[in-house]
Amino acid sequence: MDNVNLKQLAKELNLAVSTVSRALRDSHEISPETKERVKALAAKLGFQPNPHASSLRQSKSKTIAVVIPEIENNFFSQVMNGVEVIAQQKGYHVLIYLTHEDNNREKDILNVLRNGRVDGLLISVSNKTMEFDHLLAYQDAGIPVVSFDRVLDNIDTPKVTTDDTEAAFKATEHLIAKGAKRITFISMGLNLSISSRRKAGYEKAMHKHHLHASTLECGTDDNENRAMIRSLLQSKDRPDAIFAAVEKFALITYEVCHSLHLDIPGHVKVIGFSNLSAAALFNPPMSTVVQPAFEIGKEATAILFRIIEKKTLLSAEKVITIPSVIVERKST
Repeated sequence: MDNVNLKQLAKELNLAVSTVSRALRDSHEISPETKERVKALAAKLGFQPNPHASSLRQSKSKTIAVVIPEIENNFFSQVMNGVEVIAQQKGYHVLIYLTHEDNNREKDILNVLRNGRVDGLLISVSNKTMEFDHLLAYQDAGIPVVSFDRVLDNIDTPKVTTDDTEAAFKATEHLIAKGAKRITFISMGLNLSISSRRKAGYEKAMHKHHLHASTLECGTDDNENRAMIRSLLQSKDRPDAIFAAVEKFALITYEVCHSLHLDIPGHVKVIGFSNLSAAALFNPPMSTVVQPAFEIGKEATAILFRIIEKKTLLSAEKVITIPSVIVERKST
């Protein structure tokens, strides 16, 4: 087998890439039997760890990186506040990189950061990220990675999220309790972990109440999104409620309703995931699912530093879910 890499070794052994990486680094977290299996196959296939990457890890940069899809969403601004609190306590600098929902940009950023500029990485992936080789390369290089919000379900990294499915279920039931029957769920790309979980909660509630589920999938172009939402609200079977899975879709819904002279909540009820404090000042004030963004930032960063400091993670620290809160206002 030519040019054997960590991912191929893991596949041959039916192990996670992170497990193989830790075994080759003689981590105390891996059993002696597993270490022996990994090292034996590595020797047999002629696998050579990346010495450059290993040497880079011998010294600390006192810097961590946070890779996020956007900063316009107030959720990520609050996450960064949580990250900064922990980083400052540890005496670390924070580098912030925006992917602008561009998977190629995400790959380029991570490739640059692999040169030893950072001691660890926090990431919320773009809505176009479908494969994760650029993140597996981080594990190959022994660089700690923690994912948050838009987590990496296919990669063995610690994950910090909110209870998207349960929150979406409760938000949908809230609309139903207020008399809505034709509820449309407006979503970002459904390949995203948060989109699929929120849609699952919405569909569960609709099914429970024997109502027809309807999803409108929007993208990154606000003009196109505006046109799609306008078309939806001008349709013959116009929904009597909108559940926006992403903050900006709720804002666009407000804008379109006002331009079409549709009363909120008289003609259309609206609820959305949003951390905007200004939501209470909208006309009318908007009901929201408020995510614990600040706490997510703090928890994800605290876990990253435990890994950087080579402390063993407890099982409960590998997947952390912090509940969201529904705030009812006049829009519903």
